[in-house]
Amino acid sequence: MANSEGTKLWGGRFVGDTDAVMEKFNASIAYDQRMWDADIRGSKAYVKALEKAKLVTTEEMNSILQGLDQISEEWSKGTFVIKPGDEDIHTANERRLKELIDAPAGKLHTGRSRNDQVVTDMRLWLRDAISTLTENALQLISTMVERAAAEIDVLFPGYTHMQRAQPIRWSHWILSHAVALSRDVDQLQEIKRRVNVLPLGSGAIAGTPFDIDRELLRKELEFDDISMNSMDATGQRDFVAEFLFWASLCSTHLSKMAEDLMLYSTKEFSFLTLSDAYSTGSSLMPQKKNADSLELIRSKAGRVFGRCAGFMMTLKGLPSTYNKDLQEDKEAMFDCYDTLHAVLQVTTGVMSTLKINQCVMEAALSPDMLATDLAYYLVRKGMPFREAHGISGKAVFMAESKKMPLNHLTLEDLGTISPLFGSDVSSVWDYRSSVEQYSAPGGTAKSSVAAQVEHLRNWLKKLAQ
Repeated sequence: MANSEGTKLWGGRFVGDTDAVMEKFNASIAYDQRMWDADIRGSKAYVKALEKAKLVTTEEMNSILQGLDQISEEWSKGTFVIKPGDEDIHTANERRLKELIDAPAGKLHTGRSRNDQVVTDMRLWLRDAISTLTENALQLISTMVERAAAEIDVLFPGYTHMQRAQPIRWSHWILSHAVALSRDVDQLQEIKRRVNVLPLGSGAIAGTPFDIDRELLRKELEFDDISMNSMDATGQRDFVAEFLFWASLCSTHLSKMAEDLMLYSTKEFSFLTLSDAYSTGSSLMPQKKNADSLELIRSKAGRVFGRCAGFMMTLKGLPSTYNKDLQEDKEAMFDCYDTLHAVLQVTTGVMSTLKINQCVMEAALSPDMLATDLAYYLVRKGMPFREAHGISGKAVFMAESKKMPLNHLTLEDLGTISPLFGSDVSSVWDYRSSVEQYSAPGGTAKSSVAAQVEHLRNWLKKLAQ
């Protein structure tokens, strides 16, 4: 049976009970209860503003604060009882407050709407969530950077178009993904700045008619700024959309890395072995060791994309200010947070425990990957690069025609393609010399990779301050 108007924050206008199916359809307490702490923090700040505006007495304020503290303790201990009439976290907390302190509880909502209350709760919750995700991402990046430093001397094939391209350092590959994740962290800090704007005091749409000190609210809740326009403050969810897009892009970076690691861990590559702690087996085939951790990291990206796209579709047709459609914001926000929180931690575990097979990695290098080096050899002899590229291509074709590795072509063979080839061409066929020539910033030479490691270490230290 639906509940009487006395348990609702909006019941006075209505006669009779809400349909039971509608009651359940309308409720959000099943998921928005996780904002209980943010809701209480917002209410504690708001009652202080009410007291300053002389809308509650000091005694009433203290009674409300004590009641809210008790409610917080009940949530913390898991003893808070959600009742059938608790439509959302705001209703639940206010209902419980009335049970504890009676009449003064009815003054807490003076001049406040659920429209500005819920968006305040969301901003407080997301601000904390962003701090947690930042810590998760920094732990992963630190793990990757230190692994890159420790294994800087390991060479293996770099790939483009899934074809062997050029020799690179294993550390260079690691850092390519660490750099992408560092951009994610930087972007997340920018989003946090825009999240950290106070909407409380905006009312439902027009603002508040009472002398509510919004600057006091800002300081109490540690917001950086105050919303400029009450209609925008209660109706916009740009900060949620930004967070969902951030989660989508970060998931893309993690999925891309997971895909590479999956390939490298197959028997066909055998470049690395995943820890048993991050692998599973087959219910039928005893020999199987499946990279389920990486497969799930990859698959979760699709889940996050769906949340982002779905919420954008909700937003695109809405009229101005608050509409109940915006209730869809919280599940998307919570789910993307939960997903990234788990994925970042699992990825850190994978990267900290996998074992590389250095001999296999370096054995996978092949002379044809030095074809570009052969062209550079000719460039250093004075030949224009476009012409040198063509000459090197002819050498590759000759080696393929003779069914031999590129470095097995004789000096006489190469001389038929260009007279610039001399006995010093033998220096080209050295993989370590090859990677060492890429010493410009950002390259795969040891000095360059070491500089990247140092740059990221300094960046991590700066963020830790």
